[in-house]
Formats: sequence, C-alpha cells, structure tokens
Amino acid sequence: MMPRSLQEDSRVKLVIAVALSCLLSSVWFVVPHPLVITVLAIVPIALVLVLKLPFIVCLGFILFSFFRLHEAFPMLMPFKIPLLMALASLAALAWHLIITRSIKPFLTPELSWFLAFFILVTLGIAFASNRGLAIAAYTGSYVKIAIMVFAIAWLIRTEKEFAIACNMIVICGIAIALVAVNNKANGIGLVEGTRVTIGRDIDSILGDPNDLALVLSFPISFAAGLALTKGRSRFSRCLGIAGYFVIASGIIATQSRGGLLAIVAVSSVFAFYKIRSKLLVACLGGVGMLVLIVFAGISDRSSGGAGESGVDESAQGRLYAWQAAFKMANTHPFSGVGLDNFTMNYFFYSAHWDGMNHAVHSTWFGVLAETGYIGLWVFLVLVVKTVKSMYQTVNKLQPLYERGLCSAVLFGSALSILAGLAGFIASGTFLTQGFTWPIYILLALSIAVGQQAKKLIKL
Repeated sequence: MMPRSLQEDSRVKLVIAVALSCLLSSVWFVVPHPLVITVLAIVPIALVLVLKLPFIVCLGFILFSFFRLHEAFPMLMPFKIPLLMALASLAALAWHLIITRSIKPFLTPELSWFLAFFILVTLGIAFASNRGLAIAAYTGSYVKIAIMVFAIAWLIRTEKEFAIACNMIVICGIAIALVAVNNKANGIGLVEGTRVTIGRDIDSILGDPNDLALVLSFPISFAAGLALTKGRSRFSRCLGIAGYFVIASGIIATQSRGGLLAIVAVSSVFAFYKIRSKLLVACLGGVGMLVLIVFAGISDRSSGGAGESGVDESAQGRLYAWQAAFKMANTHPFSGVGLDNFTMNYFFYSAHWDGMNHAVHSTWFGVLAETGYIGLWVFLVLVVKTVKSMYQTVNKLQPLYERGLCSAVLFGSALSILAGLAGFIASGTFLTQGFTWPIYILLALSIAVGQQAKKLIKL
C-alpha cells in the first residue's frame, strides 16, 4: 500500500492532468485546427527552455534583431520570431532576476557610462524636434538594445556560452553574406547599378548598401578570431576561414568604403598580434586597402567613382551632412535634435539643399546632432573606456594563453572583440552606428570577457 503522502501527490498530478486535458479539449472544440493543439502542446516545453536557457533566448533575439534574418529570408516573416524572442527574453530575465535570483547584477565603469548615455538619450526625447520619431526609435529599438546590453553582460558566464555566441554570430553573418553575394550575381536589388542590397522590396534596413555593409562588418572580426586562434575546434576554425572570406565578399559587393575600412581595421588588429614587425603590418594594411578598393570596383560607382573629378558626390554629400550636424548641435547643444531626428531636420540646417533629406553617414556626427555636445562626450568616453579595457584584457590574457593557462575560446573571444571595436571605430566614421546594435553588443561582450579574465588572472 502506498504511503499517504505519495497518494496525495498522485492525486494532485491526476487532477492537473485531467484539468489540462479538459482545457485542451475545450480549445480544440472552439478552434478545430490540429495546429492549435500542436502549438499548445509545445508551449510548456518552450517555456521550460526559455527559463532554463535564458542566454540562448537573449542571443537569438539579438541575432534576429541585428542581422534581420527574417527580412533576408522572407519565409520567416509570418512567424514573428523577433517579437516572440523579445517576449521570451523579457520573461527569462524577469524570472532569473526576481524569482530565482540566479542572475547577479553588477556595474562596471563601462556599464555606468552606458547608463549615463542612455539617460541622456531618454531625456533628449522630451526636447526632440519630432517627438513621434524619437519615441518610435526609442521604444522600437533603443530600449531593447539597452536591456540586452545588461542581459548579455550578466548572462555570459561560461566558455561554452562564449563559444556559442561567436559561432552563431559568424553563422548569421555567413547567411546574410550569401544572400548578398547571390543578389549581386543575379542583379537583384542593385543600387546605382552595381551596389548590392537585400530586401529593398519589403523596405528592409538591409535595403541600403551602407547599412548592409554595417551589418556584415560586425561578424567578420569573430570569423577572423575563429580562424586564427590556435586551440579552437576544427569545426570552429573551418567556420571562421569560410566565414571570413564569404562575409568579406558580401562587404565588397556593397562597395561601401566604410565596410572596406572595417575589413582592413579588423585584419590589422589580428596582424598586430600575429606579426612581430609593426612596419610590415602598416604596409600590409595599406596594400590590403588598395586591393580591396580594386576588387570592390569603387571606381565603377556612379557616386564616388572614378568618373567624378575632385571631391566626389558621395564625399561631398557627407561633408554637407556633417556641416548640418554641427549646426544642429550648435542650436541644441545640451540635447541635440533628438533620437532619429537628423534626417527630418536636414532641410532646416543644410546650406546645400538638393531636394532630398540625407542621412548623416557618420557615427560621431550622428551622436553629436541627436544628443548634443554632452551626449557626444559621454559616448566618446564610453567607446574609449571600452577599447582601453579590452586592450588591457587581451594583453593580460595573451601570455597566459601562450603558456596554456588560458583557453583558446576566452583569448580568441577577447581578441575578436578588440578587432570588432577597431572595425567599428574605422567604419563608424562613414557609417551611422551610434544607435544601432554593433557597439553595444561589443560593449556587453567585452564586459563579460573582462569578468571572466579577472577570475583567471586572480588564479
């Protein structure tokens, strides 16, 4: 005969099973479709996975949000994956922060400066020229970015998670690059006749060649890290080698000068740590840039190509945009014109109106125009501190790695992040990245790597 406690436990389970069966039957009676029951049956399993693997959920949300995978592969659109990932990420974070308290919040100097910048951006919404645009950009993207900065910094705590993050970033980069290369080969969605895009027909962010180059510039540092770090698994190294060349081909197809600068900057960081002669590194960087310009066919561009004499149209347009950014900051020195308000203000501040509003095409001038001088100063301090911290971390880990006291995953991740920061700084001069994912993902990953490095160095 079963003990009384076990009998009561069995009765509770039986009641729950009967109740759930009745609920499912009722739903099926109201909506007689087999997919409904299938989805409802999967929900409990999905819920358990969300709560058990919060890092994977948050990483999935970041990858879909940044790489816009559902826009590159339109068959994914009906599934609303970014929205589902966002809800799952928030649920997982709330559960582990409030209920289980398995996530231990902490602040570093870099996170403090990011928080200061986030507050400035938030306050600037009240003074934005067009509050509707500012609020839409803030709620639609920037708040999500801010939450994920803290989530990634706090969630990544094992080498396995670093390995997963690096591999998945490269895999997504390869996927987007393959679509870009395919579009180039088949003449799909080309701008100016030669510059590749993705999803122009669905108004995708990837539909601008500069934005597409921005997206592809991010994963190339992680591909190089996988390829050039001894001790990584054979799969990871092969993935890195293939990823570097495929992603570089995608960037070349965009004919974006900012994207080419990112390739050179990322490659130069790895060369700096792999080649003893720094003069040789500088020479290789210069030669590499010339080779990339030839391969990219920059001279064939209708804007910024060899057919234009003097300062080309593309460069002149940037100079006009930067002048307009200065005027916006001078008019609104403390708050700027507001998040995502540069383009709509271009007409009022540009001395060279050509009938169209233009983007700023510079991270630094974009931050200056939209957050003012204080915002630019805080942003620059944030970037400098992140680069300095990551540079020090790499230099501390390198001798440990060479003596076999540091894993290839941790050192390779640190070097990839440092190279990614160099690529961001180089390409950021010509690409608008102040309020998009790359710098913030690099910031979060650099903090996570730094925390793991501190533990290792103390040992």
